Amino acid sequence: MKILVTNDDGIDSAGIAALVNSLKEIADVIIVAPSEEQSAVGHGITMKYPLRVFNYRKNGTFFGYAVEGTPADCVKMGIRNIMQESPDLVISGINHGSNTAINIIYSGTVSAAREAAIMDVPAIAISVTSHEATDFRYAAKVAKMLALKVKEFGLTRGTLLNVNVPNFPEEEIAGILLTKQSKAKWDDIYEKRTDPYGRDYYWLTGNLIDIKDESDTDQTAIKNKFVSVTPIHFDLTDYDTFEKMKSWNIENLINEKVN
Repeated sequence: MKILVTNDDGIDSAGIAALVNSLKEIADVIIVAPSEEQSAVGHGITMKYPLRVFNYRKNGTFFGYAVEGTPADCVKMGIRNIMQESPDLVISGINHGSNTAINIIYSGTVSAAREAAIMDVPAIAISVTSHEATDFRYAAKVAKMLALKVKEFGLTRGTLLNVNVPNFPEEEIAGILLTKQSKAKWDDIYEKRTDPYGRDYYWLTGNLIDIKDESDTDQTAIKNKFVSVTPIHFDLTDYDTFEKMKSWNIENLINEKVN
């Protein structure tokens, strides 16, 4: 099995090192990751600037390819240019901080896996739910187990797995749950501040507002010390609304007069 590994925390992050060490036990691993941190860049791709790629060495040994671009860039570059063929699986992570609920939209980690899904390659995004996390061994173990499950059962074309691992020792993890994406979203604002020179600037701050009646979602699972595994895809069509809107007769709008 060939696995392409990427992330959004940068190629020198502790999370990607732990992930690679675990996956090498079951697969040939190719690392193509951002040269610098790219957290919360979403699904951005580079179009107006040249992409530069260089060999990244760790402790004097070749580790992988560092790309001066976004996580989605790394997946495109890895599959189309570096590997020149599709891997069996793309895994993005291990990310610092949870990627549940609305964070899925903003996440560079999830977007890298989503880019793989767009390219018809099965993918997993994996995160540990703390920005202070230092031990990624259990999350790396989960990634390896899920990689083997994907190899065994496959994934629907265009679908990826979004995985969130609570930041607790393995013995304190309650289990692993199949979940849905929470509808929780941020109540945030750009807080106005002043620098030492008296100039105003703004810093994004806020809180994630939980939905109280959710029971089978990613957000609820991690709050109860469960690993959350959520299948997601890039088809954003609201099919219920699509059916309801058929009665609008939109195709006749061009003939209607607006007062």
